[in-house]
Amino acid sequence: QVQFVESGGGLVQPGGSLRLSCAASGIIFSIYTMGWYRQVPGKQREWVARITRDGSTKYVDSVKGRFTISRDNAKNTVYLQMNSLKPEDTAVYYCNAGLLPFASWGQGTQVTVSS
Repeated sequence: QVQFVESGGGLVQPGGSLRLSCAASGIIFSIYTMGWYRQVPGKQREWVARITRDGSTKYVDSVKGRFTISRDNAKNTVYLQMNSLKPEDTAVYYCNAGLLPFASWGQGTQVTVSS
């Protein structure tokens, strides 16, 4: 079945950087647009970035110029490089298909931006 395993989160000071990884299985990874999402307790999950199978990218306005999504089809893995982190980036980050997410979500990885 479809499975996503996110990693790379942690506690970082404002202005710092983190690189998230997400390993996917159970799908033909290379044909899917993949995406990153985030969720803060009490709020709806928010789309953050997506990357098509040929590498075209799109971002939510709040992370443009700071976050970079990439993928390695040989490893069935999607990445999110996050620079210049802000406290408002604090959330649990998830990956999934980037256009029509699967019903199955991973456990996510916690990103906390705080001094």
